Amino acid sequence: MTYNIANSHSAGTPLLMLHGVTRRWQTFLPLVASLGTRCRIIAPDFRGHGRTDPAVSQYRVIDYVEDAIRTLVDQTDEPAVIYGHSLGAMVAAAAAAEAPDLVRAVILEDPPFETMGSRIFSTPLHSYFTAALSLAGSTKPLEQLACDVAQLEYVDPVSKAAVRQGDLRDPAALRFTAKCLSQLDPAVLEPIVAGTWLAGYDRAEILSRIRCPVLLLQADIEAGGMLALEDAAVLKSSIADCTTVNLPGVSHLMHSAQPQKISDAVHNFLESLEVERSATLHRVSQEKVHEDF
Repeated sequence: MTYNIANSHSAGTPLLMLHGVTRRWQTFLPLVASLGTRCRIIAPDFRGHGRTDPAVSQYRVIDYVEDAIRTLVDQTDEPAVIYGHSLGAMVAAAAAAEAPDLVRAVILEDPPFETMGSRIFSTPLHSYFTAALSLAGSTKPLEQLACDVAQLEYVDPVSKAAVRQGDLRDPAALRFTAKCLSQLDPAVLEPIVAGTWLAGYDRAEILSRIRCPVLLLQADIEAGGMLALEDAAVLKSSIADCTTVNLPGVSHLMHSAQPQKISDAVHNFLESLEVERSATLHRVSQEKVHEDF
């Protein structure tokens, strides 16, 4: 399998950024300009996403962990910070548990856990991913595919009330989603629709083995966040060093909806890990600017 990996090749702590399902590395563009001032950004497309090859095996959450650990081994020579959104957050947690020597800290942006697992059939998400499956890998012109994406619906399984994707995202965001879906292996969505996406992912065991500092970025469940309060409570009680930042009124795509607030939280967290090193880098940077002038 050939992986597509964006790499800033800049100085600083390696920061592995893992996107959510159906997305690709460019989802993090709202953050990379800011975080790239202190970190070397490493942002892969997951298997079956973007320009990375389709998988010859499965697309369960646990299967993506191999991708993350392989990227750390191949791309870094010191422990990295992992930033994961949604699928990427669950993978980041598992990678930290599985390969602790490779991981300095973890940032978890709204990991869905059982909202996308055992509870998915009782949520509007199931109808959305079922419909999105028909668009994955589409070769339609992008403008037509974006129109189709706008018509995708989140249908409440009880009330049958439906909300269109086009009522939740602006036209530019719909085009980006359409582009992502056009580069998606349809098989990626099959375990989600079948309710088997989290098979083999032992959340309790994974969280209990995390020893590094963790920053949890928690979206508002009433605004479209996917981390249920009971799952968040389990996460916080299972990890000894877990800092939580809640953003009321902010939906699941936190880094897109509030990039400045997310960036500020991440910078503060990273600074708490590397005070002395950051100060040294800052002094060197100041001296270099002075010499250039």
